[in-house]
Amino acid sequence: MNIEYLGDKLKAARKSKNLTQKSLAERVGVKTRTVASYEQGSAYPSLEIFGKLCDTLNISADYLLGISDKMPLEMGGLTDEQMQLFFQLISIVEQFNNHNESKK
Repeated sequence: MNIEYLGDKLKAARKSKNLTQKSLAERVGVKTRTVASYEQGSAYPSLEIFGKLCDTLNISADYLLGISDKMPLEMGGLTDEQMQLFFQLISIVEQFNNHNESKK
């Protein structure tokens, strides 16, 4: 595992959630400078903290370790109204697909 790669992925995931190093540190139970050292590639998180980072950032261990480049669909930053519109859009697409299937 490349420690610098882990740091880059961690930083990108944190920023995608609009979290500061301080807020991420508080959520996983470490100091702000500890998160900074993970992101800079000068330290590894423990397994316990690694798991908390993945859970907090809603990312897989594979993504953080560089095994997969797929980051999950991020919906945490959406407002309630945006979420409702998103689900309405999905419902409309499903209805359209069902209608087309019934015509066959």
